Amino acid sequence: MSLLNVSARALSANSTALQTIGHNISNVNTPGYSKQTVQLESAGGQYTGAGYIGRGVSVATITRAHDQFLTKQATLASSVAASDSVRSASLLQLEDVFPGGKTGLGASVTDMLNAFTDVSAAPTDLTARSVVLTRANEMAGRFNTAASQLDDLQTTTQQKLSDDVTAVNGLVTRIAAVNNQIAAAFGSSQQPNDLLDQRDTLIKDLNKYVQTNQIDNGDGSTNVFLGSQALVLGTSTAKVALVPDPNGDPSVMKLSVGRAGVTATTLEESQLGGGEMAGLLRFNNTDLAEGRNLLGRIALTTTTTVNDQHKLGLDLNGNAGGDLLSPITIPPGFSASYNTGTATVQASVADVSKLAVSDYRVIMNSGSTGSITRISDGQITNFDLSSGAPTVDGLSFAIGAGANSGDTFTVKPFASAAAQMATVFSSPSQLAVTSPVVATAAADNEGSVTIQGLLATSQNAALKSDAIITFDSPTSYTVTVPPGTASASQAFTSGQTISLNGWELTLKGVPKAGDVVMVQGNDASIGTPMRAAGTWPTTYTATPVSTVGGPVTTTAGNADAMAALRDKTVYDGSPLSDGYAALMSEVGTRVQSAQFTASVSANISTSLDNSASSVSGVNLDEEAAKLLQFQQAYQASAKMIQVAQTLFDSVIGAMR
Repeated sequence: MSLLNVSARALSANSTALQTIGHNISNVNTPGYSKQTVQLESAGGQYTGAGYIGRGVSVATITRAHDQFLTKQATLASSVAASDSVRSASLLQLEDVFPGGKTGLGASVTDMLNAFTDVSAAPTDLTARSVVLTRANEMAGRFNTAASQLDDLQTTTQQKLSDDVTAVNGLVTRIAAVNNQIAAAFGSSQQPNDLLDQRDTLIKDLNKYVQTNQIDNGDGSTNVFLGSQALVLGTSTAKVALVPDPNGDPSVMKLSVGRAGVTATTLEESQLGGGEMAGLLRFNNTDLAEGRNLLGRIALTTTTTVNDQHKLGLDLNGNAGGDLLSPITIPPGFSASYNTGTATVQASVADVSKLAVSDYRVIMNSGSTGSITRISDGQITNFDLSSGAPTVDGLSFAIGAGANSGDTFTVKPFASAAAQMATVFSSPSQLAVTSPVVATAAADNEGSVTIQGLLATSQNAALKSDAIITFDSPTSYTVTVPPGTASASQAFTSGQTISLNGWELTLKGVPKAGDVVMVQGNDASIGTPMRAAGTWPTTYTATPVSTVGGPVTTTAGNADAMAALRDKTVYDGSPLSDGYAALMSEVGTRVQSAQFTASVSANISTSLDNSASSVSGVNLDEEAAKLLQFQQAYQASAKMIQVAQTLFDSVIGAMR
């Protein structure tokens, strides 16, 4: 081994080191690049009689500064952060659908019911009646707009999911291609650092969409799994796709993984972990569905409650009231794709005050038995059709014949409710504000009792039957429904409500023994003064009046009843007027929780990225020092060659 050879080795090794340093400096801003370092080793010695003479230096390998554990942790954290971030942003858009204040849905419901107060004060005033219809139309319009905005939000979300599917499949193909290059390069026993960085970057990009696990192979390639399904096996790939819910829910989307010749596997949300697609699917399938159900329950409850009360009144022409708002139709249950029977499921409202914010899943065990699952919390109710149609949460489920074991149906009682809201008529005269019953007091009553209110509360068959209330003392009374006998004496206090036959009568004041109040059906129009037969010449209804003064002929009791719906308990113990506040609270809570979670996961991701970068990132100061170090070594190696050349020339000159 000559001095020239030793010098040439040194020159080559130092040149490689300088080239690697230059490569590092060039990629200082390249995402995913890992700093590379030349590992030098002695070339060993050559035996001579005088001992071993060194043969110089050689390049053992070029390594990359890489901590596999930190890289995987940073990739996982970025996946979780992507999921939390997109869900938080989507929930903010959902919150915008439900504004507060005078422009909110809650205000529109309250404004509509408040408008009945003016009608009560002037029952025949067509202007006051028109205001009610205007407010009802405004309310329906706001619900329709909110439903449309939810549809747009769902369309946007599903389009993002579709775009993400395209991105995922593209990244999977690129990872497989890089795997092929890495496996080929590993045959040289040296690792291809830049290809490894490229694959790590692709995997990190993939995890921003779906959270994956990786298992390294002996040939340098990596297998990539989504849940339990392989996306990449060496150089072969699978495809992800968006598929409808096999249980039949048309608004729910699922993710499937399949490869050529193999049946695709549908994944549950719990298998996805993090990634933007997991966040979008959770928003679409859970948050958006919850918002739609909250809105729909308000629409269905308001419509049903308003219509039920409106039907208890009489319009300006003396006709029985009909629906003020278009009745909301619950769509039939959606059949699962795997059903084998011919049965159908139809839900209807049995008790509007018991409605829960949820969809339902009906699963048949046989043709007549099965279970109903409340999807929101998983509560199960078993049923046997031989005992009649099952009722759950105020909904009655009519299940037709022809069901087979395992047949499944998804019932969405609120999904389309807000979009269906509309008024039925436009004529103010059709507003049914006249009470179907009137209260009259004997002209010779001696006490100070007044009729504070009279409301029809239900479609009772005996609603218009006569009822005579007779006070046998200032603190007790009896009720007689002709031709029956008087009831047992009952206690009376001023302001209490007396309920009978589907009406509620509120009396205030101090009666005397013998005072009489009669409740009877109202069969005339509001424009015709009412006169009770017999000894009751003065007519009273839901407006406070004195039984001592002259005659009063107002009969707009159903207007008062409509206005009083604001305080009717319908939402889990809360009044009708508080339904929208509960919706805003629920959505607001989700937004705050999602924002906090997104902030935490983003901080964790940033911290782990910084930790990984501290290991693999390029430090320009460090590279500058190494550049100077190997530059001097390179110059010294070149000088060694010059010395060897001078010695060689001296030898040649001596031989001349």
